Amino acid sequence: MAVLIRPWGNRGELIATALTSRSERLQAVREIFLFPRDAELGRSVRIERVWEHRGRLVFKFHGVDTIEQAEALRGAEVRLPLSERPELPPGEYYHSDLIGCEVIERSSGESLGQVAGWEEYGGPPLLRVVGAGAGRELLIPFARSICVEIDLPQRRILVDLPEGLKELE
Repeated sequence: MAVLIRPWGNRGELIATALTSRSERLQAVREIFLFPRDAELGRSVRIERVWEHRGRLVFKFHGVDTIEQAEALRGAEVRLPLSERPELPPGEYYHSDLIGCEVIERSSGESLGQVAGWEEYGGPPLLRVVGAGAGRELLIPFARSICVEIDLPQRRILVDLPEGLKELE
């Protein structure tokens, strides 16, 4: 849903980048999960307030009242409880549902690794795939022409990679 970027103000608020096009849903939610960077387990946190400021979200969490407490949350991911997530239309996916999916090259059947995260640079988002041979990281555009089959129950994504993409460093 969002990534906490940095403290904002001096009362423990944090500014965040939304990872959803529907950030207004956060206005009605009072409890979320915070997942620190590279952590598999999150913790439940109550939201006191959330509002938009210059295209970013600002969060105020219960019990986070100082800049130092807010700083400790820098980089954490804000996620909704599964019970709060609305159904998505066909062909749309929650980022968190794709994390851990195995990425397989359709033409060769070769496993390229697992989705470890997302990168966004203005174009289509990029799947960050790790374990792509010798500990390499591979960035794969999350586009229908490349990610040709997404099977969430089987936790796999079949891809048709553009020529030369695997060789990029």
